[in-house]
Amino acid sequence: MSCSLKVDRAGPLCTVQDGGRPNLLAHGISASGPMDIGAHRLAGTLAGACDETGIEFTRAGLDLQVESGGLFAGWAGGAFEVRVNGEHRPWPGVGRLAAGDRLNIMPGAAGNYGYLRFNKVLDLPMVLGSRATSTRARLGGLEGRALRAGDVLRFAGEGGHVQSVVPPNQAADCAGAIRITWGIHADRFAAETRRNFVGTPFRVTNAMDRMGVRLADEKGVFAGSSILSLISDPILPGDVQILGDGTPIVLMRDHQPTGGYPRIGTIISADLDRFAQMRPGEEVVFVPVSVDHAHRLMRSAKP
Repeated sequence: MSCSLKVDRAGPLCTVQDGGRPNLLAHGISASGPMDIGAHRLAGTLAGACDETGIEFTRAGLDLQVESGGLFAGWAGGAFEVRVNGEHRPWPGVGRLAAGDRLNIMPGAAGNYGYLRFNKVLDLPMVLGSRATSTRARLGGLEGRALRAGDVLRFAGEGGHVQSVVPPNQAADCAGAIRITWGIHADRFAAETRRNFVGTPFRVTNAMDRMGVRLADEKGVFAGSSILSLISDPILPGDVQILGDGTPIVLMRDHQPTGGYPRIGTIISADLDRFAQMRPGEEVVFVPVSVDHAHRLMRSAKP
């Protein structure tokens, strides 16, 4: 049976995302994909998702109405409030939606990003092997743009089987320093600067989007440093790039393909989801780990 959802309200940067385009950086196209991969995966598990495509929404939330058909939806990420036809539901969680039902997701206590996944496949074209939206490159999703009120999303297929899943205790994963590996340009910074970089708190600012997160260096770790621009070379999600004025920026999923400022470190994959959910005003402290340790954590986190 065909199924469609109408968007009644969409907060800023609400986009369709899937696993992204991880192999196209050499062609100047960043991978995109979910800012919080673990939450995106959990929402899919809860919904019995048939593929990786879903909706990523930001702190303002999202309102949807089922125009026709029915499906299961799973929600996870951050700490939001969710209601189906006005009835409060647990977060994270899953619910069956039928024609005429309304799903309302409202701002909650923590996090920047949440996810809706479905047990049916979003009927959207694949662009360069993915449905992920890159608003900067105008690729994927719905016309390569953020979702907005009035959009209609259609689904195909019969739908996957929803399984009983006990969501993990997300609060247990929210505390602690953010782990990094030293970057390829770390030795361009003075030894004292490197020592101060780890263990000194920085503050997440309002200057954040899917491309990067600007940090406030309130303790002056990079004040007075002689930081030169470099020949541009490839960059990765999690790179901590230091601008010419000493401002640190953490590059995220829609980062530019190359950068000409030094990168002192890179947030490891196991902690990048947690960093993406840190709200403006929160303090972040970095601690270095070895590349081997980062690899072990990454392997252990894979489903």
